[in-house]
Amino acid sequence: MNLAGFKQLLHTDLGQTALRAAEDLQPREVDYLQHFQTLSRSYPPEVAQAALETAILRQEAADKFSHASQMYFTRTALEQASNEALARWRARRYDGAAGVLDLGCSIGSDSLALAEVAPVVGIDYDPLRLSLARANLQSVKRSFDAHFVQANLRAALPLAGSLKNWGVFFDPGRRQGGRRIRSVADYQPPLETIKGWLPDLPAVGVKLSPAVNLEELADYPGEIEFISLRGALKEAVLWLGSFKSAARRATLLPTGVTLSGEPRTGGPIGPPQRYIYEPDPAVLRAGLVLDLAAELGAHQLDADIAYLTADQQVDTPFARSWEVEAWFPFQLKRLRAYLREKQVGQVVIKKRGSPLEPERLARQLKLQGDQARVIFLTHLDGRPIVIVAFSGG
Repeated sequence: MNLAGFKQLLHTDLGQTALRAAEDLQPREVDYLQHFQTLSRSYPPEVAQAALETAILRQEAADKFSHASQMYFTRTALEQASNEALARWRARRYDGAAGVLDLGCSIGSDSLALAEVAPVVGIDYDPLRLSLARANLQSVKRSFDAHFVQANLRAALPLAGSLKNWGVFFDPGRRQGGRRIRSVADYQPPLETIKGWLPDLPAVGVKLSPAVNLEELADYPGEIEFISLRGALKEAVLWLGSFKSAARRATLLPTGVTLSGEPRTGGPIGPPQRYIYEPDPAVLRAGLVLDLAAELGAHQLDADIAYLTADQQVDTPFARSWEVEAWFPFQLKRLRAYLREKQVGQVVIKKRGSPLEPERLARQLKLQGDQARVIFLTHLDGRPIVIVAFSGG
């Protein structure tokens, strides 16, 4: 979709009629050509393309936005757009700010959340995305103090000298040519761009990939927060200046519970006990496994593996737990014999530190029976072991 096609879609009766016709098709990306040919019989190609793309992306955006059916997207922008729950969580740090600069605002997904707590100025270089952002702000049918400005963030930051007590949210481009960008030096613009802003705007939050190389952040003395949503790791945020409240933080949504502390190594190592814990991925990436272990009265099985174990079960939102039935050094024959003895016919196989492929192992076990178990393939102080636990963790 280009800017001209979007303007026809948004501002003309023909465009809105084409959009309704496209939505009636309940289109999918895999059937794009067929649907485009259908719409092109009644509408100009540029309008048909914009309508069809919008209809497809609105369906795909439903798991990110509560009002996706009224919003406008491009595919790349949707892929990078913040989930509504995550955007609202981050926006809480800006509560009380005189205003917020949303830098790299794209289609406005973060601007919508930030505007709930403070006035917002969204800045982007792409005129199409700015038009999408304006339309998306209007789609919620609420009165927000938000404005959008076209500017190149690689140049001097506009308005910076006159924005006392404002916060900054920076969402650099992390995709190019359909591929994810791994290094912060290759972000668009690169992360180092923020160094020129900090003297004027000392409260800055930066959205990062959850797979960010932490060594690349060594020159940025801020808080690194990893956020998971319903058990899936979604993003990282670098909080600088007055926004910093810890060295590392793991946040679990939708509940909003957080665990903070300093990454540590060198905790106690020992064999499996009555319960085994699997920390949430946000805890793992934040390097707070030992902080969690201290809360649980647990220890690691191996210094390089994040499974924890303890004699007592402690309810925690930061990890799943299972009751251990047995453990022993890994041997396929021994494991197969044990599971047959227990009449286990169904297993969930988890692994950390093991080269074995769960699907292949499941076939090799040749299970029969009506019982279910969870199998952990892991290490005990460097030696391969298997842990058999009751299901239902």
